[in-house]
Amino acid sequence: MGRVNLGFILGVLRARGALGRHERWSRTEIDRQQAADVAALRTFAVERSPFYRRFHAGFEGRPLTELPILTKAQLMESFDELVTDPEVRLADLQRFLATLDGYRLFRGRYWVARTAGSSGHPGVFLWNRREWTAVVASYSRAQAWAGIDVNLRKRTRLAVVSSKTPWHQSALVGLSVDSPFVPVRRFDATSPLEEIVAGLNDWRPDNLVCYASMGRVLAEEQLAGRLAISPRAVICSSEVLTAESRRRIHQAFGIEPFEVYAATEPAGIAAECDRRRLHLFEDLVVTEVVDERNRPVPPGVVGAKVLVTVLFSRTQPLIRYELSDRVCLSEARCECGRSFGVVQSVEGRIEDVLIVPDGRGGSVSIHPNIFHRVLEPLSVRQWQVVQRADVIEVRIVRGAEVVDGATLADRVRRELEEAGAPQAIVRVEEVAAVEQTAAGKTPLIRRDGSATIGRGAVHP
Repeated sequence: MGRVNLGFILGVLRARGALGRHERWSRTEIDRQQAADVAALRTFAVERSPFYRRFHAGFEGRPLTELPILTKAQLMESFDELVTDPEVRLADLQRFLATLDGYRLFRGRYWVARTAGSSGHPGVFLWNRREWTAVVASYSRAQAWAGIDVNLRKRTRLAVVSSKTPWHQSALVGLSVDSPFVPVRRFDATSPLEEIVAGLNDWRPDNLVCYASMGRVLAEEQLAGRLAISPRAVICSSEVLTAESRRRIHQAFGIEPFEVYAATEPAGIAAECDRRRLHLFEDLVVTEVVDERNRPVPPGVVGAKVLVTVLFSRTQPLIRYELSDRVCLSEARCECGRSFGVVQSVEGRIEDVLIVPDGRGGSVSIHPNIFHRVLEPLSVRQWQVVQRADVIEVRIVRGAEVVDGATLADRVRRELEEAGAPQAIVRVEEVAAVEQTAAGKTPLIRRDGSATIGRGAVHP
């Protein structure tokens, strides 16, 4: 169990209380407060950050939506000039992360996390105490919406199945709240499944937080009788929570999971309420859904990426910071009474879209929904699609029933042909386990090398 910092826990509870009051704001109040917070953030960034002074020069009177886009590559290239503490240097942070083996703060005052670099550019992010309190409070809000409201009078056992790597944000959050009030047991998603199941059976968590892919795996273990836990809430994040995974989790645990949309950089972006509507955290983050040319897309249209402005960031201001997530907003308002905007769907990252030759010298984008539609209904424990140089490889981990590889390969090939890729070669391979990232995530779609797909379908 981590060292108890009662002052920090109390600070998180106070911040969570303030966020709860924000949930009663009207749409007008949300817009008014957002505008004030954006103005304060922009002023602070230009005054304290040499990078933003240069990056936003000439845009002082422009609205937020006209400011230049900040990419992760730009952030890392200009790190020392972007951060507002002149004593913070990227080289020092990287040395700190390289030797990090537990719960330690950089120079005793900054929480530091690193991204795994799944989009091609690993990033380093840091927060002071006030900012980290906001990060943890945003996750606490998601748990409260799932029916797990933490207080000092009731002990709530939390299990987190994600990453135990000390620079991973989920590990930092778990270590920060681990206390007699919220005892936390963390499990590494890369550990043998038998170890995770045994640990969960021993811990008997009230609240289970996990990657969406791990939620599906644990549901299968529960249905098979190897896992025997009764959490009051299952919260899934970091990956796409598919309809079939949601159904299996509900079947296994008797409760429907709650989805949280979050990323290392802004922390919580949105979470589901008890009506299973995914609400934006508009008092913490301004979320813009845009197309490939950074133009806003209307509700009901899936964007190519998301631009986030983190309203509480000061040490490392993030203003119109680019995430490669494919998100669709909704015009609907929720019956729960909150005026926060609603997310219709989170469909993964742009990296999940495969680029396949169309047979006429061009190429076509293959949306991952094609694979979800074909593979999700199957009786398999896990699946993963890997695009190699000359083949689309479908990997499956067998479930209760045998899946015919030839039939599945032909089905996928026909779906790809209908989507405009008539020359795709598809191979189905049964594996003991699909590949995970270093942080334990299980991407459903992976691209290895360029696509030069030929005609036909092959199978074992």
